[in-house]
Amino acid sequence: MSLELIVLRQLSSFVGTTTITVSIIMGSFLAFMSLGYYNGSKVSSTQKSIRRQSQTGFFAISLIAILSASYILMDVYFSLFNICGISSNIIQTAIYSLIFLSYGPYLFGKITAMVSRYLHYKDRNYTGKIMAVDTLGSVLGSLFTSLVTMPFIGVNYSILILVMICLVGAMLFSKRSQYNYMTVVIIILAAFLFNRDKLLRDVYNIIENNAVSTISIFSEDDGKSRIMAINRSMSSKISQEHELNFAYINFINDNFIKTIPAGSKKDILIIGAGGFTIGLDDKNNNYVYVDVDKDLKKITEEQFLLQKLSPNKKFVVQDANQFLKESQDKYDIIVLDTYSSKHYIPQDLVTKEYFMRAKYNLKEGGILILNAIVSPSFADDFSMNLDNTLRFVFPHNLRAQVIKSFNPWQKDKVSNVIYTYYHHHNPQGIYTLNQNASFYDYEMSGF
Repeated sequence: MSLELIVLRQLSSFVGTTTITVSIIMGSFLAFMSLGYYNGSKVSSTQKSIRRQSQTGFFAISLIAILSASYILMDVYFSLFNICGISSNIIQTAIYSLIFLSYGPYLFGKITAMVSRYLHYKDRNYTGKIMAVDTLGSVLGSLFTSLVTMPFIGVNYSILILVMICLVGAMLFSKRSQYNYMTVVIIILAAFLFNRDKLLRDVYNIIENNAVSTISIFSEDDGKSRIMAINRSMSSKISQEHELNFAYINFINDNFIKTIPAGSKKDILIIGAGGFTIGLDDKNNNYVYVDVDKDLKKITEEQFLLQKLSPNKKFVVQDANQFLKESQDKYDIIVLDTYSSKHYIPQDLVTKEYFMRAKYNLKEGGILILNAIVSPSFADDFSMNLDNTLRFVFPHNLRAQVIKSFNPWQKDKVSNVIYTYYHHHNPQGIYTLNQNASFYDYEMSGF
């Protein structure tokens, strides 16, 4: 369970965390573990054989944990996939699972089956105890990894802890005189070298690698700008020069924040805090930033913005869907910018139900803004179906603005598209040859 959770967390930076990719990982683990259970029921179950095979198995599992879960090695794997032209997240995940997430679960299943057979042979009452311990181990493994090691020491050192536990398992199954201490030293050294903080910082500028996010910060534009990347997605940029900032952030700040009438105070909700660059210089209006990473505000203030957020800005650590579901507050502006990795919005944040909750939290006359990285010319199913979903929830007063220029004839290109919904009454009139009041509507508009 620990290895599975660590791998899922690391893979989120490369292939996202869709239901399909998660099911591929889980299916691979369970399938090969089942094969291990089956083969473990047929091999010799003498104590000597069990000791030898279990020790070798745990050594192998510790090596597989390093190869399959270390961030720097994972980056190499997926870079090779891209070089080979394999760009589908599903295919990448499936091949990765077959190569790196098959033999480890197989060995664990085999060891479990061999030990169960041996203990059952000695005492048939052990069967229930074995099942209880096996289930308890799964529970403790998942809780310890997700609630203790990853949040407090980071994903990279969680791998080191897992490797050391495997090596302890190898020691417990071997006789003291037969324990290969040189192998242990080499494996621990490899786990540390591939997962030490300095390596991740030097190679990827990673400053945080917790249970939720892999965050890196680096300079760009000859030192004029700083980039914050979260799960390999360029989440935020801050620059000395306005035109160097992300164009879609400038679009939101320039057209919706800076234009707020003087003397008024608006309530603004930002779902997906990023680097807190939306409304950064606004010290008047009230902001609520929502994100799932509790360390994001501290890291952003200390290493990205290099300044404290102004008192009018509040940070809430909560799942976006849950926040909107529980919130009773209404907002003048809601910004949805929830990319968890490169070009990927979590599945539950592109649904009709999610957008309806956001709509419910708008004040009358309020504005909802969604940042979407899609094909401006509707060249793929996702771009079309996201648009369909938005127009189902917001059938009126919805506009889509493509940020920067684009070429509609290049079907493989995506751009930032800002969807803007204006929450006020719509007369729902239609102009026809038989009934056309456009002249009067135009005159009444005051243009």
